[in-house]
Amino acid sequence: MKLGLVLGYAGAEMTLPIEQVLEAERLGFDSVWSSEAYGSDAVTPAAWVLARTTRIKVGTAIMQMPARTPAMTAMTAMTLDALSGGRFILGIGPSGPQVVEGWHGVPYGKPLVRTREYIEIVRKILARNEPLAYAGEHYRIPYAGADASGLGKPLKSIMHGNPKMKIYTATIAPASIRNSAALADGMIPVFMNPQRFDLFEPHLAAGFAKSPNQRDLSTYDICPFVPVSMNDDIEAARQPIKQHLALYIGGMGAREKNFYTDYAKRLGYEAEASRIQDHFLAGRKRDAVAAVPDSLVDQIALVGPATRMRERLATWKEAGKQRHVNAMLLTGNPGIEALRVIAEAVL
Repeated sequence: MKLGLVLGYAGAEMTLPIEQVLEAERLGFDSVWSSEAYGSDAVTPAAWVLARTTRIKVGTAIMQMPARTPAMTAMTAMTLDALSGGRFILGIGPSGPQVVEGWHGVPYGKPLVRTREYIEIVRKILARNEPLAYAGEHYRIPYAGADASGLGKPLKSIMHGNPKMKIYTATIAPASIRNSAALADGMIPVFMNPQRFDLFEPHLAAGFAKSPNQRDLSTYDICPFVPVSMNDDIEAARQPIKQHLALYIGGMGAREKNFYTDYAKRLGYEAEASRIQDHFLAGRKRDAVAAVPDSLVDQIALVGPATRMRERLATWKEAGKQRHVNAMLLTGNPGIEALRVIAEAVL
C-alpha cells in the first residue's frame, strides 16, 4: 500500500507546507495532492510542488470539471506531466451545485454524463489518433451553437501527451462509483472505513463489467482521504476531524442534495448524519460538531498518540493487502512527526 499527502486548499492566505512535502518525498511517499474549492486553485500548487521535488508524483484532488473545458484540462495535464517527467496524476470531479452555479456561474447539469464526456474527450486529446470532434450532451466540439462563427474546425493537440496518464475521479455515491469504474483509472473517496469495502464492491463490479478495457481491482486504484491528528489526548485529537466532518456532512450542500450526508448514512450513521445536518443548517455549528460520533472519527481517521495510530494502521494495511485500498492519502496537515510514524508502520 502506498502513501500520499493531501495539501488541501488554502484558507484566507495562500500557504504550502513545503517542508512536509519534502519530508514525504524523503520518506518514500508516492504522491502529493492539491485541492480547490472557491479560493486557491489546484493547478498552481501542483506546479509549485512538482518544481520543488524530483521523484514524488503530484495529483489534483480534485480539479473541478465545470470550471474548465475538457480541452483546457487536457492542456494543463499534458504540460505538467511533460515538465515533471511524467509525475502528474489528473484527478477530476463535478464538485457540487452550490459551488458550480454559485461560484463558477455555469449550470451543474448531469454530473455522471459530464464525467463520462469529460474523460472521453481528455483521452481523445491525449491519444491524438485524429483531430478532436465530439458530440455529447454537455460538450459539442467544434462548437456549433446558434451564436457560433462557423469557423471552428477539429484540431489535434500540438503537444504529444501521454495517452496512459492516469485519471482519477472524486467518488463516493453508488452511481458515480459505477461510472468511475467503467471509465477512470481510480477513485478518491473523501473518507472511508477500510472495513466497509462492501459499500463499494458491487458498484465497482458493475462498472468494471461495462469498461471497454476489462478493468478490475488489479488495474483500478482506490485512494481515500485519511484524516490524521496525532495527539496524546484522544479527545483533542478527534476535535479537528469532527469539525471537518460537521462542515461536510452538515453544510457542503443543500439539505436535499448533500453527497457527504448520504455517504455518512450509508456508513451506518443515518440518525447521526441527520442531526449533524439539522444543527449545521440551523446555525448551531458547535452542536453539529458535538453530534459527530467518536466511532465515525475512529473508523475513517488516524487519531490519538503514535501507539494508537499504529494499531489502527494494521486495519488499513490489511485492506491494502486485499487491494481494497491502494494508497492512503493523508489529510489534515498531519505534521512531520506523524508522517514519520505512518511511513515507518506502512512503507
